[in-house]
Amino acid sequence: MDLVKHLYYFTVVAEELHFGNAAVRLGMAQPPLSQRIRRLEEELDVRLFDRSRRQVRLTAAGQALLPEAREIVARVERLRALAERGTDEVLRVGVPPDLGSAVIAALIDGFREADRGVRLAPAEMWSTDQVAGLAAGTLDVGVVRHPVTVPGLSFGPVLVQRPGVVLAESDPLAAGSSVHPADLAGRGLVLFPGEPGLREETLTECRRHGFVPEEVHEAQTLGLVMAGTAIAFGPRVELPGLRWRPLLGDPLNWRISTAWRGEPGPAAEAFGAVAVRVLKENAGMADDGAAPVRRVRTRPATGFLA
Repeated sequence: MDLVKHLYYFTVVAEELHFGNAAVRLGMAQPPLSQRIRRLEEELDVRLFDRSRRQVRLTAAGQALLPEAREIVARVERLRALAERGTDEVLRVGVPPDLGSAVIAALIDGFREADRGVRLAPAEMWSTDQVAGLAAGTLDVGVVRHPVTVPGLSFGPVLVQRPGVVLAESDPLAAGSSVHPADLAGRGLVLFPGEPGLREETLTECRRHGFVPEEVHEAQTLGLVMAGTAIAFGPRVELPGLRWRPLLGDPLNWRISTAWRGEPGPAAEAFGAVAVRVLKENAGMADDGAAPVRRVRTRPATGFLA
């Protein structure tokens, strides 16, 4: 058995808490995925998930093993990257999966132009995993969503993303040009996994503006939205079966910035400047008008954009 690959399958199922969604994300059928998870459980002699017809949950053992599994997968990926590239300097960067392939490609291209002597190695992961990677030294830089309250981290300038609402095209609200949060009453809500701080801020603002979700789901796919059983917040999307509408009054302000542990090196500074530019140009983000989180000093030539 390829233990590392099976551990990777485990981490994906743990993030989705839905075998069907995890199978779609992995590009495989659900039955083989279920079989591989069972084989991993047999190999480790432990039950990782509690399964029912309506819900999948991590067991206590699964919760305990998940951070170790993620670390093993990340270290093996790092080892393979080093083996492929030899001794070239590599900047290991974490980015939120919802940024999308176009934004990640722009980050890679922009950094390649800014610093040709260092190769960028991006990994898609949510803020919780990025913070753990920065602390463990498996990441050099993260692109994290706030609030993040972890000692020892420094942050670049904070940008703000003002999300709209993603609806099924059959939803009556999709016929309008915009949506007030209170009009979303009676619907479930899909939120990103691995973003506990953002989750609480979003739910607080929803309640303040009159929307109390019937149920909150954690997933990084829009299957529940497409099925008409929930809505989601996020940047503009154009997908069959879905409609995106702005929220009246911009009630949600999602904050994002680069992060690292200790003082940044020249490559990290260069990436920070590229990230600010790319997120503004390609992801519709803007400067935060609020008081910034703690920042580090940067050299004028390669520091973050103001």
